[in-house]
Order: sequence, then structure tokens, then C-alpha cells
Amino acid sequence: MSRSSEISAEHVTSSAKSRRRTVLKAGGTLLLSVFTSLPARAAQIMAVRVWPAEDYTRVTLENDTNLKTSHFIIKDPERLVVDIEGLELNPTLKQLVAKIQSNDPYIKQVRVGQNRPNVVRLVFDLKEEVNPQVFTLAPVGEYKHRLIFDLYPVNPVDPIAALINKGEWLREKPAESLPPLASAGPEPKPAPAVPPVSGLPSVPPVQVQPELRAPKAEDNDKEEASRPATLTRMITIVLDPGHGGEDPGALGRGGSKEKDVVLDIAKRLKAKIESQPNMRVMLTRDGDFFVPLHTRVQKARKVQADLFVSIHADAWIEPTARGSSVFVLSEKGASSTAARWLANKENAADLIGGVNIKSHDRQLASVLLDLSTTAQINDSLKLGKAVLAEIGGINRLHKRAVEQAGFAVLKAPDIPSILIETAFISNPEEESKLTDDKYQDQMANAVLRGIQKYFARNPPLAKNRMT
Repeated sequence: MSRSSEISAEHVTSSAKSRRRTVLKAGGTLLLSVFTSLPARAAQIMAVRVWPAEDYTRVTLENDTNLKTSHFIIKDPERLVVDIEGLELNPTLKQLVAKIQSNDPYIKQVRVGQNRPNVVRLVFDLKEEVNPQVFTLAPVGEYKHRLIFDLYPVNPVDPIAALINKGEWLREKPAESLPPLASAGPEPKPAPAVPPVSGLPSVPPVQVQPELRAPKAEDNDKEEASRPATLTRMITIVLDPGHGGEDPGALGRGGSKEKDVVLDIAKRLKAKIESQPNMRVMLTRDGDFFVPLHTRVQKARKVQADLFVSIHADAWIEPTARGSSVFVLSEKGASSTAARWLANKENAADLIGGVNIKSHDRQLASVLLDLSTTAQINDSLKLGKAVLAEIGGINRLHKRAVEQAGFAVLKAPDIPSILIETAFISNPEEESKLTDDKYQDQMANAVLRGIQKYFARNPPLAKNRMT
């Protein structure tokens, strides 16, 4: 090939390469412009849920991605306005309107609309002034992303005031010469609403050991001074049905949920305890709503509880696991690997139920949960042994001794506290028991007997209370 031919060939090749680069560049620009013009995919609302309660009302929007929001309050009348970005109105979100019931304590109704492109507006018409907490939760367990609206009353009801309003607080009786708990005195009649149960002893009012004081100089009557002082007072017991609301707890193969069966048992136990003339009860939750772990402890302390009883249903990966258990707090670590695993599972309730991390006072919670004393644990062990012995009469025991682990809900520093695993909901046979009225009644009776025996051996000290 000649020199001129080589130059001509090189020119042709160079021109072809240049044309290809131009075509590729133009095609790439066109392709980029096409993708740039496509709108971003809107987030999808997958489920809407509403959890009304006297404590607060929670509204949950479950979605496939994290959502950005802004909100503000409008006065006269009270309204909460929430704008959600990156969202288009869909049929699932429209269902929220029908989810608001007339008995909701804080929401009259909700209006949902497309405020502008990619922005949905929710307007909550309120029944009273609220302190809203709007936050998001990352995916956990069976849940995807969640957008949460917690509507707390600006003026929450004091728990003691609530008990007074229900007639469940001012039931004190004047001190009289009464037989001690363990004596064979005449049995008081139970409340009409709770018929007497065969084999369940009634409890006369407990005699309380008063706080000691030095005798005054003018107390010259030696006989009077040497007479043991006795008085009676109401015993306050807090029952804590585990889980609730967004947190279903353990699930049975037959479809039952731990949060439901333990609430049923707690309500039965509450009625039986209230049939005693010297006991009153508060539930940490009386409906299907979520209560953070440290809030459960705080509720018990606010009413100056004498006992705290947390009620649960166990679960395990194998359906053959069965039996009832009783747990108390441990300062030195769990008494077994299974106890540690269970405590970690129960302590994860806040993650599943959903706590607003921004508003959660971690410092206060950590101080409260680190004040547990050896005395509290010792008293809890006594209570646990008494209850476990009674439960063993109606169901097989998973462990024959009270176990210990770091359960956050048992860390009230001044209240004997136990956690009862009533049975394994993951075991088909025991799941059937847990949903059976007869078994629930037997479990409530057994726990009450255990409480009675505990107080027979450990009379509570007198306290300065507003009763």
C-alpha cells in the first residue's frame, strides 16, 4: 500500500470513530433526559391503624419507605395538621377516615386530601388540647417503615385521681381489732360482681406493721405503751398485662396473640383481687394500646404500689416447649441462658411497640431502672416463690424454681415485682388453654392465692399515703 493510500485509510477510520462518538454522545444525552423527566415513585401506604386509649391515641401509617412530615396546631377549634411529602393519596390511606371511632377520647374525625402534588395533608379535628408527637420508626420485626402520631392530652389524668373517680381508691376502713391474715376468722363476703370461687379462700384485712417511733415522755401508761400497735390499710397491687397496641407479643399457631390473652387474665385477676376487702388494683393498660416499659414502672410508683405483677405468655421456636414460669429481677446476670434470652426479648418491646426516641427521657429512665435494691429483689423472690407454688397446682412448671434476669419492667426500686409466664402460647395445647375461660380463671385464682400467702408471711409496712 502506498503512502497516500495509508493516509486516506487513516482519515476514513478517524472520521468513522468521530461519527460513532457523536452518535453515542447524543444517544446518552437523550437517554439521560428521558430518565430525568420521569417523576420519582411515590411512597406506598401499606396499612393504617388507630389505637385509642385514655392515656393517648396513636395513629400509625405503615409504608414502604421513610416519610418526611411537617405539622402544626390550629386553635379554636383544636386541630392538628400534618403534611406528608412524597406521597399520593391512595385507597389504603383513605381508610383512615373510617378508623376513627366516636369513642376515641381525643380525635373527633380526620380529613385526608391531596394538598398539592406529592404532598398529602391530614387534618385531625380534636376533642381537646393535645401535645402531639410525630415521629418515624425504622423497620423491625414484621413491620416496614412506620409514621407515628401520638396524641397525648395536655392535662393528663393523675392515676390516683382516676382510681378515685372509679371508686377504687377511697376504700380504707378504720383500724379495728381484726384477725391476722393467716387466722381462721370469718370470711368476708366477696363483691357481688365476682361470685365466690370454690377452693379460693377470702382474705380478712391485712394487719400492717406500723413505722416505729420513740414513746413520748408523757406516755405513763405502761400497759398502753407496751400494747403492740396495729392498723389496717389498703394494699395497692399493679397488674401489668404485657405488650399491647403495635406490639402483639408472642403469636400462637392458632392465631391468638399474647397481648390479648394476658389482658384477659389480668382483668379476671383484677376482679378477684377487688373482691377482697383490703386490696385495690390498677392496670398499666386496660385496653389494646402500647405502654413503654419505663412508663409501666412509673405508673406503679405513682400509685405507691405494694406489688407489681407483670403477666405474659411464653414462646419458643419449638412447639414442644411448655409450662408456666415466674421471674424476678437479677442484679448479677440471668439464672439461665433461657432466662437471659427471654429478658432480652421482653426488653425489646419498646423497639416493636415504638418509642419516640427524640422525646424519650433516657436519662430519667436509666436512673429509675438502676435504683433496684437487694431488698426489693429479696421481697420479689418471696412473692415469686409463693405464686409459683400455686401456679404449679394448675399447670406444669417449666422450671421448678423462680428464675432471675434483667427484665426492665421489674426494676422499680421500692416495689416487689414479678413477671409471670402463664404458659407457652407457641405450644398448641397450651395456646388452647390460654384462650380458655376456665384456665384463665384458674390462673387468676392461683396468682391471688400466691399474693395472699405472701402477705400472710410478709405484712406490708405502714406508709404515708393520700388515701
